[in-house]
Amino acid sequence: MNHDLNSIAPHGGTLINRICTPEQKAQFLEQADHLPRICLNQRALSDLELIAIGGFSPLTGFMDEADYQRVVDEMHLANGLPWSIPITLSVDAKQAACLKEGDWIRLDDPNSRFAGVLQLTQKYICDKEHEAQQVYRTTDEKHPGVKVVYSQGDVNLAGDVWLLERRPHPNFPTYQIDPAESRALFRQKGWQTVVGFQTRNPIHRAHEYIIKCALETVDGLFLHPLVGATKEDDIPADVRMRCYEILLEKYFPLDRVILAINPAAMRYAGPREAIFHALVRKNYGCTHFIVGRDHAGVGDYYGTYDAQYIFDEFAPGELGIQPMKFEHAFYCQRTQQMATSKTSPSTSEERIHLSGTKVREMLRRGELPPPEFSRPEVAAELARAMQIPVGV
Repeated sequence: MNHDLNSIAPHGGTLINRICTPEQKAQFLEQADHLPRICLNQRALSDLELIAIGGFSPLTGFMDEADYQRVVDEMHLANGLPWSIPITLSVDAKQAACLKEGDWIRLDDPNSRFAGVLQLTQKYICDKEHEAQQVYRTTDEKHPGVKVVYSQGDVNLAGDVWLLERRPHPNFPTYQIDPAESRALFRQKGWQTVVGFQTRNPIHRAHEYIIKCALETVDGLFLHPLVGATKEDDIPADVRMRCYEILLEKYFPLDRVILAINPAAMRYAGPREAIFHALVRKNYGCTHFIVGRDHAGVGDYYGTYDAQYIFDEFAPGELGIQPMKFEHAFYCQRTQQMATSKTSPSTSEERIHLSGTKVREMLRRGELPPPEFSRPEVAAELARAMQIPVGV
């Protein structure tokens, strides 16, 4: 039986494309100076891009009230399709008052460059506290995702969008592989099963272990680190990308891995974001998605494996992508290899695992993390990037 790899359909069945044709672009540029304008922050800009390239299929624009309410309360769009994170464009009441439904609105990037347009179909007020509680499971404004929700305007603007043009990523143009292209690449390589891996942290041995376990059972790996807006204390995207390059060059079979960037902003929504990350990777053509411990979590707002349990709230096949659930991995001194509690008989004293926070602290003290935790080349790159003299 001939399996077309694109047999994993995008979410909703069609890969959305909202990038202007040259004719549309010319038309919008002509009207540019006469349109009311909104300046997007970094997160809204990456949402606009992901809608336009099909990463957020089936969305064709920012959510209307019916979709928003149902996503917040039930993790489904108004048409019944699973979706776990509201994708909204917020402005303050004063700005909203100047806009009429039916208007074309110019969307500028944070540098005030013309980025796209929105055809306004609806304005509605959102209950921020309710959204925070439902989506983030907390109303604590110290939570970085909740903080963003509270700092937004009170009015959401809904409507279809168009991206003026697809610009190369300023830092990683060679790794900018959009969904239509990733699907074509998987097909070209003959991959029928592809596992996606998401991370916002530098890659370490525990990541490497679970990725390789997954890679034993599928045709290819889509290594898809997030490079949109993250917390200030997260390691910068360019450093993380270099760590991937170093690791891939030396420790992976290159013909079975594609490294690409995910331009999304991080929401830190834990379980809900795990579902969201899986659906986005489905749009890129992945058939499987790795969900590790505390996926997309922050602080101690979520239980260690809540992001795995949430997948059980959907009917089998409803999401259309298979989660691969992994326990926390560590270096086992007894068996002298990476393992999890599923495969290792060791006691907790025999297990070496460090958190990202601990690694940053070690590097600041001028110590390299042990090779059981991090490949030496990766650790050296992190130390260099943090401008820390190591071993003095």
